[in-house]
Amino acid sequence: MSSQAALEFLEKYGMSPERVVPSRDAVPMAEDMERGLRGEKSSFPMIPTYLSDEGEIPLDQPCVVIDAGGTNFRRALVTFTAEGVKVEELQRWKMPGLGESATWEQFISFAADAVEPLLDRTDRIGFCFSYQAEIQPDMDGRVFRIDKEVVITGCEGQLVGRSLLEELSRRGITGKKIVILNDTVAVLLGGPDAAQRARFGGVIGQVSGTGTNTCCSLPAERIVKRGLTGTKHMIVNLESGMYDGLEPGTFDRILDEGSNNPGSKAFEKMTAGVYLGELCRDMLKAAAGEGLLSAVASERIGALGWIDSAVIDAWSCGERLETVCRTEEDRDFVQTLCRAVFERSARCMATNLAAILLLTGEGTDPARPVCVCAEGSLVQKSRVYRPCLEQLLREEIGEKLGRHAVLQVSSETTLAGSAAAALLNT
Repeated sequence: MSSQAALEFLEKYGMSPERVVPSRDAVPMAEDMERGLRGEKSSFPMIPTYLSDEGEIPLDQPCVVIDAGGTNFRRALVTFTAEGVKVEELQRWKMPGLGESATWEQFISFAADAVEPLLDRTDRIGFCFSYQAEIQPDMDGRVFRIDKEVVITGCEGQLVGRSLLEELSRRGITGKKIVILNDTVAVLLGGPDAAQRARFGGVIGQVSGTGTNTCCSLPAERIVKRGLTGTKHMIVNLESGMYDGLEPGTFDRILDEGSNNPGSKAFEKMTAGVYLGELCRDMLKAAAGEGLLSAVASERIGALGWIDSAVIDAWSCGERLETVCRTEEDRDFVQTLCRAVFERSARCMATNLAAILLLTGEGTDPARPVCVCAEGSLVQKSRVYRPCLEQLLREEIGEKLGRHAVLQVSSETTLAGSAAAALLNT
């Protein structure tokens, strides 16, 4: 009975997973992507990266790699060999500006300190910059904003690559080439190599973790807003977390209003791991207030602070429910509600992937499906999200739309992908 009560609660507030229908909702989403490519009003920025994933990555040529993420700053020396990818000199630090603000000059000096010891071994730098930046035709990146709890003052409008090369030049280090990309593009480039790609009808990059994003490869002439020509493919960063074309539920609106960026990143707030725990907590508190849970469970839920997606994943699988539940009915209600939040997230991502397949025209041959190179805590760790997404790829996208894609879930592809970007494009 309580499972049914949870389903009715979800439907009442517009939070039911079934409200998102990938085979239906992918069509207007693909149309919005197309508008973004033309430079018309769209919630998809469709950022051209000026990077190609075509060609053979040269072997035995080391590349310095920087990965500046939401928590960690990493640097390494990456080399593609006949035996595989070799990662050396890997070091990790706390990201500058995390916990205590830093200036742009301090950030760039920090980056220069990190890579300087390795630059006598290569002239290539691949810089994965996981923040909003407009990529330039020379593959530099102009910073729009740095967020994710990192505070770096004076960053807006700065060119990442030029800033680092100028700092290195002040230190007497010249003649280096640098490529700026984001983590989703790095995931695509760090996926299957050229030999493996022959088995697939295309490649998509997907991040489903703390944040949400996708990227794909399109002929340059499709990026009309930049006036590009030619059929050579270029990777396009969709920044799909900004899509606003799916109808939000009541608790999506509540979460958005209380966020530090209201009115922005609607799709990410419906899908990303950083928000799913908050959505569940808010819904459970509302359900308790409506008398749908026992008095003991209501009291425990009322005392909940921030909870992460790992907690609600455990609850979705029937584990650790004793921390909030008193009765079997409580358990059924909480498990059903939490599972629904993951299922809706997977339905949203399936819609995103289906829209990309419609946009690119790829995935029509079931013998050569598109490879979705996926990374992030949700797709790697959640026991609910990934199986649901794979089922949706088969049924909603494969059977109903006639488009075929398979997940290739990886970890730590950012370093290899950043090196591939520099080695293929400089």
